[in-house]
Amino acid sequence: MEAVITVVALLFLLFVVLGAYATVKVIGAAKRGVDRTISQARRTVEDTTLRAKTFTQLGPAGEIAQLRLTLRTSMRATQDALHSGVAEDESLKESLGLFERLSVHGRELDDELRRLESEPDKRTLSTRLPELRERTERITQSADSLRWAARDRARRFAADDLDSLSEQIDVEAGALRHWTTAPGPTAPWPEAPDTATSSGQTWPEPPQSRPADEPPRSAITPPGQRPTYPWQKKPRPESTT
Repeated sequence: MEAVITVVALLFLLFVVLGAYATVKVIGAAKRGVDRTISQARRTVEDTTLRAKTFTQLGPAGEIAQLRLTLRTSMRATQDALHSGVAEDESLKESLGLFERLSVHGRELDDELRRLESEPDKRTLSTRLPELRERTERITQSADSLRWAARDRARRFAADDLDSLSEQIDVEAGALRHWTTAPGPTAPWPEAPDTATSSGQTWPEPPQSRPADEPPRSAITPPGQRPTYPWQKKPRPESTT
């Protein structure tokens, strides 16, 4: 009885532990989903605000908003392209590592541009704009290079696979159409002889190459005179008695 109670207690404890673990996993997944949704919503709001500033603000402030929008758009597109391609191509892991290093510089530049948006000194902004423009261009060019290289690699693999598939389909199509091959000419059958002159089937004789002046040879060669040798005995005449 005590053993049964112990087993039931252990099963109950196991169910409680499994339930707690499943609850924690579900809460963690829900929290990650909520954080992801909040991040996407915040990013969308920021991009929309920057896009509006590029049309409403003039001078250095509007150009800084344009630089931030260009930087964020390029970095986000490259990140999505590399993360989606690394699942199918393991060689993109090195490119993803390089992008992570580039992202550090991109985040630093984005933070600096965001602080400068509220800078009231327009003269300071004007003097800083060439250097900020150059840094933004260098980072976006590097990100675009990684993104287009990954896309070209994926497109090349798809083209190679399509070429191989087309060759296999052509071979299979040719095998399925094997009956269209024209058969070779066959030898004609000999015509049947006239029943009035022949009682059996006759076959045409094959042509023989023989000179015209050569006499016909007999089927059996007549025996010639055999030579005699000294050690042979002379034949004896038959006795009449």
